[in-house]
Amino acid sequence: MATETKRIVVIGAGFAGLWSALGAARKLDELRVPPEQVDVTVINSKPYHSIRVRNYEQPLDGTLVPLADVLGPAGVNSILDTVHSIDTHNHRIVCEAGQTLTYDRLILAAGSELVRPAIPGLQDHSFDVDTFDGATRLNQHLLHLPHTAASPGRFTVAVIGAGLTGIELAAELPARLRAIAGDDQRETIRVILADRSARIGQAMGGAQPVIEEALTAEGVELRPGVSLEAVSSQGVQLAGGEHIDAATVVWCGGMRANALTEQLPVPRDPSGRVPVDTYLRVDSLPDVFAAGDCARILIDGERPSVMSCQHSRPMGRHAGHNAVCDLLGLPMLPLHIDWYTTILDLGPWGAVYTEGWERRLASQGEAAKATKRIINCERIYPPRNGNRDDILQAAAPVVQAPPYTIRDKG
Repeated sequence: MATETKRIVVIGAGFAGLWSALGAARKLDELRVPPEQVDVTVINSKPYHSIRVRNYEQPLDGTLVPLADVLGPAGVNSILDTVHSIDTHNHRIVCEAGQTLTYDRLILAAGSELVRPAIPGLQDHSFDVDTFDGATRLNQHLLHLPHTAASPGRFTVAVIGAGLTGIELAAELPARLRAIAGDDQRETIRVILADRSARIGQAMGGAQPVIEEALTAEGVELRPGVSLEAVSSQGVQLAGGEHIDAATVVWCGGMRANALTEQLPVPRDPSGRVPVDTYLRVDSLPDVFAAGDCARILIDGERPSVMSCQHSRPMGRHAGHNAVCDLLGLPMLPLHIDWYTTILDLGPWGAVYTEGWERRLASQGEAAKATKRIINCERIYPPRNGNRDDILQAAAPVVQAPPYTIRDKG
């Protein structure tokens, strides 16, 4: 008599979701469990895995990895749809197109989305680089600027929010705008980076003065200690009444976990993330795992994970591995990462590389930029050669050492 196929469902195919699925596939392959016994299915709204952290760059042609090229060889099924609802009591998922799936283990890895506060005009008159589509829309707008009527602020870009994304985008924009506007408009180009914090890059520890120096050298105007009051097609209004003419406003104001976390009957942190244990199981929901930007884990036993691919990728690998082990009654593997690095791109000037949670400056300029290129263009990609063994090997869950070291910079 045939046994019923067990199913592991992964919601999302970003850094956490893709690696959750591959981590599960790897463990099943290691155990020689056939697909008719345990099925792994990914639900994602796009047919690709986006290297989202590169959206501040241009061109973005190489940042989309077709899911079929990675999941297919690994034996993972995929459904192109958006999840509408999660019923943890009945182990059921309903997609927007109407399809219903049941699961034996669920991994919620739907990522995060840009927080858009209720600032007048923000929704209608700003751009973002949160998604590939958003970054593409911004670039098309910039390319069209020379064909618009001359006006105050035609070649002014106001970047609002000086977190890592805002800094990286602002550092890239002066050179990009010069190439678009041409020599005759060179003097009209302005890039403004504004933030409520007292200093631009305030959270970057020892690298903060270097960031200010690099941005200033690139021609970026720094506006710390200001708040956005309104956005219009003509520019931005700051608290206190100052108006800045800008044909382009880019919002980089912070992230929040995907709203699907609100459907899990557990408390969430201020960023909307659900609490998970060291095995990536959601608290009080033993059949549900979460990874990446949807989950909050004490990554080293003390500090919470950050919403970045640096933590999302190992969280995903462990969530997939552990979902299989939990399903089959095998010991699970705890996740513990006791290192932390930050590599921030600063455009043509170079980059900064910091180590530790206090962000000690370890390298800067072209040396750090070389490391950043390796990370952005090679290390955070899944194998794209279609080789099943390579793909599954890359999904190994054990983290033994930092992925990027000073030696990588040469």
